[in-house]
Amino acid sequence: MARILRSPNGPPYRRERLDTPDGDFLDLDWGPEPSSDSPIALVLHGLEGSSSRRYVRNICRELFVRGIWPVALNFRGCSGEPNRRPRYYHSGETGDPQFILELLRHRFPGRPIGALGFSLGGNVLLKLLGEESSDIRGRLDSAVAISVPYDLAAGSQLLEQSRMGRFYAAYFLRSLKHKVRLKQELLSPVLDLNTVLNSQTIWEFDDVATAPLAGFENAATYYAESSSFKFLGDIGVPTLLIHAEDDPFLPAQAIPRTEALDNPMIQLVIHPVGGHVGFLEGTPRKPSFWAEVEGARFLAEQLNGDAR
Repeated sequence: MARILRSPNGPPYRRERLDTPDGDFLDLDWGPEPSSDSPIALVLHGLEGSSSRRYVRNICRELFVRGIWPVALNFRGCSGEPNRRPRYYHSGETGDPQFILELLRHRFPGRPIGALGFSLGGNVLLKLLGEESSDIRGRLDSAVAISVPYDLAAGSQLLEQSRMGRFYAAYFLRSLKHKVRLKQELLSPVLDLNTVLNSQTIWEFDDVATAPLAGFENAATYYAESSSFKFLGDIGVPTLLIHAEDDPFLPAQAIPRTEALDNPMIQLVIHPVGGHVGFLEGTPRKPSFWAEVEGARFLAEQLNGDAR
């Protein structure tokens, strides 16, 4: 329901293409700048998302209203054009957002910088915060993560155990396989394309495509090394985690309550209902999306002292 009721409108974007150190490219979509000294927030989308997704447009609007300059990163292959290298993004790939945060800090040394990630983007963000805990303060001041699949193996298994989960998984698989077909010539020397295109679950796809492309032995190893719950204890900047117990991407018992509560830098907010990147409130004529509103409010409070 939230996917339908979110407005497709949002602040206008200005696209910037950046060349990466390994010969690929990343597309950033900049929202409007509220003022010449506004804080900045980097937005990371979820699996097979992009800056054009309604939840990304909505958070960019919420951030702008609160005086924050939003910039949305499109992960490799997600901006409407195949990327140049065989590798894609994945749930543990932190090099690209780290590259962007370093660029933002270099360009805007005096401005507070925050980040907000949805789902896969949230997992990437939390892993980056944990693994770079000793240096991250120089690049990032605060963070928000919404509907994160903290335990990737448990989440992948749950997707196959419910009707809604299988619906999501089928959608993602179609999109992932489409991108493989677009890059057949580039990928055929490194992947068994028949096996990849015949995969029936997200786990199978990750086992024969994501893992080998990213240098993991198999999907199980990829999930174990990339799951963000194991990095929460090392996060050293104020971070808000928002999750729903009925999220079809993660069993409720896998929500990392202990890991979050043991770190004073983390605020964990759990709702019994909210689905995956949903948290719908209001009426069909005037819907509100609580997680995005609260995420923008938290960043505004942390970055510019605005507690509205």
